[in-house]
Amino acid sequence: MGLRFRKSIKLAPGIRINFSGSGVSWTLGPRGASIGIGKRGTYLNTGIPGTGLYTRKRIGNSRASNHRGVSSGRDIPITVGVTDDGIIYFRDADGNHLPDHLINTAKKQQGNAIRNLIQNKCDEINAQIEAIGEIHFYTPNPNIKPQYQPQVFPEPPPTKPIPKKPGLLGVLFKAKRAKIENENREKECQFEKDLAVWREEKQRFGEAECRRKDMIERGIYNDVEIMGNFLEENLQNITWPRETDVSTEILDNGNKVFIDVDLPEIEDMPNKTASVPQRGYKLSVKEMSTTQIQRLYMRHVHGVGFRIIGETFSTLPNTQQVILSAYSQRPNRSTGHVTDEYLYSVRVDRGLWSCINFDNLRDLDIIEALARFDIRRNMTKAGNFKPIEPFSPGNFIIH
Repeated sequence: MGLRFRKSIKLAPGIRINFSGSGVSWTLGPRGASIGIGKRGTYLNTGIPGTGLYTRKRIGNSRASNHRGVSSGRDIPITVGVTDDGIIYFRDADGNHLPDHLINTAKKQQGNAIRNLIQNKCDEINAQIEAIGEIHFYTPNPNIKPQYQPQVFPEPPPTKPIPKKPGLLGVLFKAKRAKIENENREKECQFEKDLAVWREEKQRFGEAECRRKDMIERGIYNDVEIMGNFLEENLQNITWPRETDVSTEILDNGNKVFIDVDLPEIEDMPNKTASVPQRGYKLSVKEMSTTQIQRLYMRHVHGVGFRIIGETFSTLPNTQQVILSAYSQRPNRSTGHVTDEYLYSVRVDRGLWSCINFDNLRDLDIIEALARFDIRRNMTKAGNFKPIEPFSPGNFIIH
């Protein structure tokens, strides 16, 4: 009987942030986006939905604000923001709504910044839908085996301090000279401590690199526990648009992998689209129809399964078969209790999976893509699922 290893992991939703050299900092703050206009300049504040984080970045210069101001004779700091419903608001420092004449002045002076803010909010709303429906676009090619890429320890060593010279006062006064010598000793002592810490961290980094090298070059081929850890690491490195739970069981020394996926619910799907009219300062936000949401959900749940299957074949070169079953929590119509209902279950062989053109996944019909394999699914064209009986680990094909 083959070795078995089972673990469950939570794939949390997230967002990748590219930091530049402009010194952008993160802090706790409100959701959404806004710009602040005041005597110190114009700043763009952009929030990350669901995280409580936002960035603040200058988009105007302080001279222009001081010279022109929002109102003649004095500077009035204001905040311009856009809600998730597309409502654009103008408020003063106390949170009060601005009168129309000040709003018109702000639009004249900072029109481009306000339009960019509206466009950013529009892109943010639509990006949620794109992320939901495009999760499978980045599925890796199973024929490319994992390769170890050495990484350099990112922290530079501490800089050795330059001793402070006594100077004329140090030569003339013993107390002054003693104070400088004491400061030099303290700096040298602190440097030695920092250097010792740096060396320890570098050593730990090097040991971790050795383990990572061994994991990629040896472990994922013959150690079931390492296989599970490496698969978990790769799945958690993906930016998932919605929280997704995955349970895996590695069988037959890694030749077969059995996967259960706890999918997001249809109620978790985004339900709005946005557009920016060519004229004016507006954001048009429209509710998606029930049919549109169902089709988006259908695309997402299949994309999630496709991506996890692809990551499994790519991460574990010895794996030849994958059974993936995806379920959701739904109320039982006969009892009213919420139970797990399987939406689909698919058995995939590596050879047939490798026939997919992974360089052109954007043209792939993700619904039909999984239908090429041995799949159990009871679904209407509109995306309504009826529960099915999933494959079990005993349903693997013996070669």
